Amino acid sequence: MVSPKTMSSKHKEGINKNVWLYSALLTLQYGAQPLISKRFIRREVIVTSSVLACEVAKVICAFFVLTVNGSVAKVFKDWSIVSALTFSGLPAAIYALQNSLLQISYKNLDSLTFSMLNQTKLLFTAFFGFVILRQKQSIQQIGALFLLIVAAVLLSIGEGTRKGSKSKDPEEVLFYGIIPVLIASVLSGLASALCQWASQVKKHSSYLMTMEMSFFGSVCLLASLSKSPDGDAMRSHGFFHGWTFLTLIPVIANALGGILVGLVTTYAGGVRKGFVIVSALLVTALLQFIFDGKPPSPYCLVALPLVITSISIYQKYPYHIKKKEA
Repeated sequence: MVSPKTMSSKHKEGINKNVWLYSALLTLQYGAQPLISKRFIRREVIVTSSVLACEVAKVICAFFVLTVNGSVAKVFKDWSIVSALTFSGLPAAIYALQNSLLQISYKNLDSLTFSMLNQTKLLFTAFFGFVILRQKQSIQQIGALFLLIVAAVLLSIGEGTRKGSKSKDPEEVLFYGIIPVLIASVLSGLASALCQWASQVKKHSSYLMTMEMSFFGSVCLLASLSKSPDGDAMRSHGFFHGWTFLTLIPVIANALGGILVGLVTTYAGGVRKGFVIVSALLVTALLQFIFDGKPPSPYCLVALPLVITSISIYQKYPYHIKKKEA
């Protein structure tokens, strides 16, 4: 007869194996996403069309996971449009704008620079986490966030003055590459704090929230098409202008990445997710060297260890609640 302790140990081993598998897949997806987006999404592709396609793919993936888990009926039992708007409406609008800005940045920055600048969302996530959720930071975490700011400044200066940049106009790189991704990081921090409030404080299902946010985000994008350049382009050239069969690769990869984030967070928590992000930066650098044949710039080489160190310290030294505060 197998003892409960032995069964518990085997169960933990199974969970650990799944965590390693999900973490490895998320690391590969996160690190490769900027590269495959630049490679498979042509410049002629209308930004809003690719964003809308990503949102549809996320809904399909999230619903598939709920179906496999057998929790569709449970999740939708007490669902209402009021709760959906309360928990997912504002984050959806924010993420919709963020995704559009990221699509613009993909096309005007090299993959490694984009990935590292995108890590500044950790700074804004911490800020809005304190404002909305009252989550305090340790001294080590504050130092880590300072390192991240230094790295972002280095990358901004380096990419704006780099002679070998794909765009020869520094102003174009700054206004269509660096600034959009930094604004997207601010929006990501705000939306992340709002989602954390909904899931942890209000116990709203993360998969249901993914579907709701994708729906509301798509509605916002469709509403903006009436007076946007992308709307004019779609009416003139069609929704799938510039698309090829390969364009589906980054769209599906982005959707699957959202599911993997949920799995890693569920089984391993935010700490493992932080290690995934660090590892993904190395994957991006390696893939860029392999497929593009160009090593990172000197500014990237200086900023990369700063980004890795800052994220590692931030995850390793969390704030400990004192007895008086408890």
